Amino acid sequence: MDQFEEDATSRGAGAVPFQLQLDKPIPSQIIIAEWNPEKDLLAMVSEDFRIFLHRFNWQRLWTLSPGKCITSLCWRPDGKMIAVGFEDGSIALHDVENGKLLRSTRSHCAPVVCLNWEEDAQPSVEESNANPYEDRTSRFFPPAPRNPQMPGLGSGDAGLSDGLEDTFGELSCSLHNRLNILCSGDKSGDICFSIFGIFPIGKINIHNMGPDILSMNGISAPLLTDVSLHKLSLSRNLCQLTVLALGHLPKDRSNDYVKQKKDCNFGMHFLRFDTSIFHMRNELYQVALHASSIEDLIGVVRVSLAVMNKQWSDAMSTFHEKLNSLSSLIVDHGLDSSPDEEFLSLLLGARSSPPLHQFLVNSLGEVGLKRITKAVDGAAKDITVIIREHLQPAAEVIGFRIGELRGLSRWRSRYHNVGLDEKVINNAAEKAALLLVQVERFLRVLAIVTHELQNFFSWLMRCIKLLMSESTTMIAQPDIELIITYLKFHFNWDPVKHFLEASSLFHDVEVDVETMERVEELKAFGGFMDSAFLSRTLAQEFAKLEDNFKEVFSMPFSAVSRRIRCENFLPLYPISSASPAPPSNISSAVSYCKDEKIDGSIVDYICFKLPDDCLDMRNNIGIIRRFSSCSGGNECVESSFQALILRIPSECKCVDLALYKDGQVVLLLNERMTRPESMENASMMMFRAGTLPFTPIVTSTTHHRWKLQELMASAVVLDLGCGKLRKISHHLSRPLAVSASRGVACVFAGRKRALVYILDEDEDEDD
Repeated sequence: MDQFEEDATSRGAGAVPFQLQLDKPIPSQIIIAEWNPEKDLLAMVSEDFRIFLHRFNWQRLWTLSPGKCITSLCWRPDGKMIAVGFEDGSIALHDVENGKLLRSTRSHCAPVVCLNWEEDAQPSVEESNANPYEDRTSRFFPPAPRNPQMPGLGSGDAGLSDGLEDTFGELSCSLHNRLNILCSGDKSGDICFSIFGIFPIGKINIHNMGPDILSMNGISAPLLTDVSLHKLSLSRNLCQLTVLALGHLPKDRSNDYVKQKKDCNFGMHFLRFDTSIFHMRNELYQVALHASSIEDLIGVVRVSLAVMNKQWSDAMSTFHEKLNSLSSLIVDHGLDSSPDEEFLSLLLGARSSPPLHQFLVNSLGEVGLKRITKAVDGAAKDITVIIREHLQPAAEVIGFRIGELRGLSRWRSRYHNVGLDEKVINNAAEKAALLLVQVERFLRVLAIVTHELQNFFSWLMRCIKLLMSESTTMIAQPDIELIITYLKFHFNWDPVKHFLEASSLFHDVEVDVETMERVEELKAFGGFMDSAFLSRTLAQEFAKLEDNFKEVFSMPFSAVSRRIRCENFLPLYPISSASPAPPSNISSAVSYCKDEKIDGSIVDYICFKLPDDCLDMRNNIGIIRRFSSCSGGNECVESSFQALILRIPSECKCVDLALYKDGQVVLLLNERMTRPESMENASMMMFRAGTLPFTPIVTSTTHHRWKLQELMASAVVLDLGCGKLRKISHHLSRPLAVSASRGVACVFAGRKRALVYILDEDEDEDD
């Protein structure tokens, strides 16, 4: 049926509002759909796990095929980035403009089933006419270096995609320098919090929440068991987290319904967590700003070391491949010597042995030697460029940023609560300085070894020319002492490789006694506390730096995690344990209303469809309303809960639901067919929940009772004429995508069609 025919059908049925904007076919059924909060863009995930991004006029911007099962989706509050959760526990962040992968992290060990990205709703420091926090890094340093690129080596080790120009800038930017937090929940009950979506700042697990351990008959029991998260939502002021979770109730004798039906201790539960630690927005913003940049720069150092190691290894492999033929020739001639001994013998005036003569004239030759020389010189130059343009600038900015964190850590009254420890940060600052020392030291080692090799190759070229009776006047005279040093000490032991390879972490650098004594003297005068740094390689120093920074960043993570507490717990409804519905098939919505205020309180709603076998009722919707009184600092200080059960008329069946602005509920209703040959019809309905007769309920963390059981007798029958209704001549399916900020809804039909409606039509009319 085309748009005109459907409009005619709707008018004939007497239905009103919701202008149909478009009706388009889709290639496959959609399982997840989310509107962009700031732009007219719709992101969709198909049943074959492809991501589509469409404009409001249905123009497709891009399509992605991650190649793995997608389980959740959400937008960053400014609409410039989208987060995608996967079955393997990873989360990918994509740019809205072109779908480019900006970062992939793995904070979970189970499928990521729900995501929520919220931005601090408070006025920024700049907007409140106060002195804003200024990141001073740009005053002293050019833009942060990028990962060095080299064919055959990606930068995945740093957790970043190749070809990024300003990864940290893209990920951490916010419209008004406001704190934004990405919350992610998985199937095993873990909830992770990440500032900017990239810096992990906390983690909790519903199974082992500290204050939520109950004592029953002298035995400690958890609040819930076998928990699987379904939906979560962080409040606009970041101080409260609402969670809907599936799980088993402990066997509590006070639960009469469970007592009567022994298989019904599994169901959906509401939990509210106190996340007021995030109210320290300025402190957390500054810590996350520096920490996220440091982590990116550590990735630059890691990739730089990997690229440098590969460059040098490839060059030296070319060299040793040629030398292997000399070793074989020595064995074939029955001599008991090694290549370095043969070279030393020739250098000190002896005649060239037959295998060495054959190697220089036939196996190596001028062409082979030039190729080796070019490879080694090129590798040395490339490594120097990488150090000067990537590794060294990254190390310098790391040192500056950790210095900024050290200054903040000394303000204990403000920053101790978010986990900044001055002693640990002091150690990290020293390791950052030592890394710079090791970089300079490595540059000297590289220069020495390169110079020795250049002299050695120059001498080999003269030898080849002489053996072939050619002139050597165009070849520079080599330094014999450097050649002897190379053959005795660096021919069989490569110090450049030793300083770069990860395997060299188990081998210390030899340091003479006199040098160590001088370092100890400097330590006594207030130098570095670590006097053993000269015995470490560059790779060892970087490993120590990484370990130290992990400790630094783990402390805010632990401090914030400890401060998150469960304040309210409400068992909503049971689900038959014989065939519990998977979370993806359960309809629910959580909305923090931004505008509606009643008696000085902010109202938020939780709306969900009850399973047909739940509480001996069929075709019902549950709605919970919460009033939060707020202090002057906008922190919620007390809450009261109300709830009701809404019964759908028997001629309709609720397919999906969503919450719209000002406490309005949007329903998708399929009409039950009375005859098999009758046409499938459906409706989209919107009504105000605030006008319904709610009943006060009490939440607790000590009593397990299905609260909605108490509301069965007072269930309210939905009047299909009480709100806005739109007849739709399609059999509808989940999901329902509604955008409160843009005033649109996207409805998906069972015939692989997408219908976009404008919800704000006739908004001024009285319902």
